[in-house]
Amino acid sequence: MDLTKIKQPNFLKHLTKKELEDLAYEIRQFLINKLSVTGGHLGANLGVVELTLALHKHFNSPTDKLIFDVGHQSYIHKILTGRTEQFDTLRQYNGLCGFPKMSESKHDVWETGHSSTSLSAAMGMAIARDMQGLDYAVVPIIGDGALTGGMALEALNHIGHEKKNMTVILNDNEMSIAGNVGALHKALGRMRSAGKYNRMKDEIEVLMKRIPAVGGKIAQTAERVKDSMKYFMVPGMLFEEFGFTYFGPVDGHDFKALEENLQYASKTEGPVLVHVITQKGKGYQPAETDQKDKWHGVGPYKIDSGEKIKPVDDKPAWSQVVSDTLEKIAEKNEKLAVITPAMVLGSKLDKFQEHFPKRLFDVGIAEQHATTMAAGLATQGMKPFLAIYSTFLQRAYDQMVHDVCRQNLNVAFGIDRAGLVGADGETHQGVFDIAFLRHLPNMVLMMPKDENECQHMVNTAIEYEDGPIALRFPRGNGLGVEMDSTLKNIPIGKWEVLTTGKDAVILTFGTTIEMAMAASIQLSKKGMSIEVINARFLKPLDEEMLHDVMKRNIPILTIEESVLQGGFGSSILEFAEENQYHPTIKRMGIPDRFIEHGSVQQLLEEIHLTKEQVIEELTNMLQMDNNKQKRA
Repeated sequence: MDLTKIKQPNFLKHLTKKELEDLAYEIRQFLINKLSVTGGHLGANLGVVELTLALHKHFNSPTDKLIFDVGHQSYIHKILTGRTEQFDTLRQYNGLCGFPKMSESKHDVWETGHSSTSLSAAMGMAIARDMQGLDYAVVPIIGDGALTGGMALEALNHIGHEKKNMTVILNDNEMSIAGNVGALHKALGRMRSAGKYNRMKDEIEVLMKRIPAVGGKIAQTAERVKDSMKYFMVPGMLFEEFGFTYFGPVDGHDFKALEENLQYASKTEGPVLVHVITQKGKGYQPAETDQKDKWHGVGPYKIDSGEKIKPVDDKPAWSQVVSDTLEKIAEKNEKLAVITPAMVLGSKLDKFQEHFPKRLFDVGIAEQHATTMAAGLATQGMKPFLAIYSTFLQRAYDQMVHDVCRQNLNVAFGIDRAGLVGADGETHQGVFDIAFLRHLPNMVLMMPKDENECQHMVNTAIEYEDGPIALRFPRGNGLGVEMDSTLKNIPIGKWEVLTTGKDAVILTFGTTIEMAMAASIQLSKKGMSIEVINARFLKPLDEEMLHDVMKRNIPILTIEESVLQGGFGSSILEFAEENQYHPTIKRMGIPDRFIEHGSVQQLLEEIHLTKEQVIEELTNMLQMDNNKQKRA
């Protein structure tokens, strides 16, 4: 079949089992070929080909609402809803989004990127349906990893209580971004090995009816015995207790089994959970045999061997620098404990886990729990380091405020993927953390200019004993600078002058230092003297240096790869107002909108955060300042 001719999924209703199997094979080959060029979430999508086909065959999208949790497994859904021709642009600038996107298709009824949201959204849609007297199915598809999120469990509890008609598909592949952890994961494992309960239940009932009553005892105890057997043998009792009717486990690659159970689910009143077992990476041997889930999200690769095609870059990854430094510190500091919410591989903590297995705690997709757990550790004299992506730290904001900062506890945060992240797009851009952290009392917030300063900041964070401290660092690789052999502490709140100048000052930090330095050098050739300051502490500010700068009454340009509202530049304006300084201050950063996917360089150009724009801004500021002085 020519996949580009698929415009709507309703054609599936007329396909035979053999035709569905052939289509599943074609879709897998298509994904393997296309993603070898563009990269993307390969493993998750290869695992849900039959499941997605079965769902679109049984239900009527978009009338029936298919809600993909996380959304990285929605590529087949995109193919079936007319977006095949756009796959050459997947996750590329102005191209097809790697997650569901309402603006792309009416079949995308909910936008995701973070996990564990589908059930709550589904409940909202089911309530809206019933309040409006409408009739359509609501079908959230959630993975076993996402089910560990507290939000998902809250929603399960509410759905079961309200008894709304809903078909929850539990896509159980025993993996999320990495191997799942926790009691719930183990419970699902027992369910996978328990067989089909409904058939067993019928057989037990028939057997019991054949036993002649003896003095009425069996007749009186039959229901109690059946209930006992149920608790002992039923794989889905966890969900039954939540108020769901449980079907499964179902082979997620067997069209007959999938259709049979979807039919049962549709005829059942109230909430139903269909437990589907799938194999992540199915159909592509390198992804099938991946034990560390390196095929969850991939860049370009060679199809025949599975070898990743990576640009030549021998510079260390920022997250690797942090992890390696933590290892060095852990060898001497027995109080250090590292926590991560399902990001052992993403934050490159696998070596730390191997060397210090009892001091690395992967709590699963549970950012709120991770943060308050770190606070609990800190109350007992331990030094917790929470390694977490900026975009996921958003989910633990209340715990940051209430449990960490309010109690002024010695928790260190390693904020990975701070700044623009590129292909994952608006759901993952790490551009809000400065704005939502710098206003918190007791918080220290810093960002290094290079990997050498980064290792010293990790050490500073672990040694700091006066409350919470956070270290931001970007995605990707460092600059390849020489690394000091001995770790040291950086004085809290102290900035660094990189180049001196008399005409204007640039205050910046982290990834934007490079463009500031380049702009300064270029302007010096035109006779302009620009000072560049590494404002590596976003909180507290280096007030001594700021007083010195503002007393000079020369133009100040702030640059940040983060949102302008409430960001670093705002803190400089606040300082000027509080101290009655009146220099010309201009801010450059992320505008007040969500930034979609594309390469980081393309996104920087889109929002005019480039060396050329820095030069233009400074030139205009100096011209305005000269005119102001002439008028004075």
